[in-house]
Amino acid sequence: MNHIKEKIRTVPHFPKEGIMFRDITTLLKDEAGLKEVVKEFVERYKDAGIDVVAGIEARGFILGGVLAHELGLGFVPLRKPGKLPAETVSEEYTLEYGKDKLEVHIDAIKKGDKVLLVDDLVATGGTALAACNLIKKIGGELLEVALIVDLPDLGGKKKLEDAGFKVFTMVEFEGD
Repeated sequence: MNHIKEKIRTVPHFPKEGIMFRDITTLLKDEAGLKEVVKEFVERYKDAGIDVVAGIEARGFILGGVLAHELGLGFVPLRKPGKLPAETVSEEYTLEYGKDKLEVHIDAIKKGDKVLLVDDLVATGGTALAACNLIKKIGGELLEVALIVDLPDLGGKKKLEDAGFKVFTMVEFEGD
C-alpha cells in the first residue's frame, strides 16, 4: 500500500500550527490511485453481505458513493446539521475546539440493515465514533468502518475498536 501512501500529500501547519494535514485530494485526482483504493475496498467488501454504504461528509461521500456504485448498493450521507431536508436524528461529538454534530435521515437505514461506514481518515476518532453511534441509533448493524488513512498516534482507530467497532485502514502516517 506504499504506492497509495505516496499519493497522499502532507500539508504542514494546517489547519493550525504543528498539525501535519494528510490531504487525500492528491490521491483522489490520481486516476490510478483512486482506482486502486476503490478496487481494494471492493475486493474486501464484495461478499460481506452489506445492505448499504454510509459516508461521512465530505470526503466520505466521494469514496462511499463510488464504492456503493461499484457494489451495486445504495448510499446514505451522514451530514453536518441543517443539510438534510427531511426528519433527522443526530449525534453530538466533541472536538478539540468544541462540539459538533452529525445527522442522518431517520428513514435512511432500515432496522437490521448491515452498514459499511466509509471516510477518508481517522485521527482522534470523534467524528467516526459519532457516525457509528448514529448508525446504531437508527437500527443499523455496523459491519465495519473503512478508511484510507489511520493516524495511530492520535488513537482514533483504537477508540473505535475499544467501543466494539471493526475498523479497516489502508495506510498509516506516524505523528500528528
